[in-house]
Parts: sequence; C-alpha cells; structure tokens
Amino acid sequence: MSNSIILEIARDAIEEELFDKAKIDRVDLEASYDLLNEQRACFVTLYSDGRLRGCIGSLFPTRKLIDDIVVNAQNAAFRDFRFQPLSKKEFANVEIEVSLLSIPKIVIYDSIEELREKIRPNIDGVILKQEQNQATFLPQVWEDLPTFDEFFEQLSLKAGLDIDSLTHFPEIFTYQVEKVK
Repeated sequence: MSNSIILEIARDAIEEELFDKAKIDRVDLEASYDLLNEQRACFVTLYSDGRLRGCIGSLFPTRKLIDDIVVNAQNAAFRDFRFQPLSKKEFANVEIEVSLLSIPKIVIYDSIEELREKIRPNIDGVILKQEQNQATFLPQVWEDLPTFDEFFEQLSLKAGLDIDSLTHFPEIFTYQVEKVK
C-alpha cells in the first residue's frame, strides 16, 4: 500500500471536520487496502512552519487502522489541548506525519543502568507508567532529547511525575514506528 493513501486519509479526515463534508470513501478504501482493515494503532502529528502543531494517537490497537487514522487526525487538528483548533487558513500548509505503531512490549529491568542498556535511542518509543500516571514519547522525540537522562526526565514530567521517577521503577514499555510523511 502506498504511503500516500495513509496521508490522504489523514488529510481528508481533517478536511471532513473542517469543512463539514464527506471525503473518505471507506468502502472503497477498505476493499482496496487490507492494511486499513487491520487492528493497528497510530499517532498523527501535524507541523506548521516546521513546528509541532498537534499530535494525538493510540498506543494500543483497538480499532481498524482506517478508523484510528481518521480519529487521531481529527483529534490532532482540533482537540490537542496544547493548541487552538486548526483553522482553514492553516490547513492549506499543514504537514502531516502518521506513525504506525508496533504493539508495545514491557521492559523488564532491575536497575536504571539495565534499563539504559535495553532502550534504543532513535528506535524505541517509550511508555512510562506509574500507578495512574502515564506518558509516551514517539521515537522521533530522541531527535530533540538525545540523551537517556534528558529523554526520561522530560517523559517523567509529561507523566506528571518527578524527574527522578525511574528510581521508583515505573513500568516501561517500548514500541517502534513506521513513519509515513
């Protein structure tokens, strides 16, 4: 399946909500592309002038990929609490990236050093979970936070935890992505 189909679905999903008109022919797409019928999780990231403009996704597969792309594209454009809803003017120039996630796997570790050895920068996306607090960073975040310590300090803060949360041995999961842009 062409990557352009995935991006087209994401763009059309945003356009459907922005202009209140149907664009996506689900029946035709699902009949033409088996991957869209698979239960897959994805993140949709929007950029405007090279800067983050929205990012929403699913960590675990709970619906067909086509549905996950549509829901996450619309949520990234209109319901990411960090940004105002995307305007019609912005839509024309927004860049879209879709990250297709593998199924997250728990990382078993007995020390921070052992965790450091098991995490692969620029390859692994990471979910950090401690009780009800949870956050994730896609593998792309390693570009901005290239060291293990920076990455996990910021991930801990994103989860609402102290920067030294690893000393409490939270659950750690890793996943990989296929980036479509």
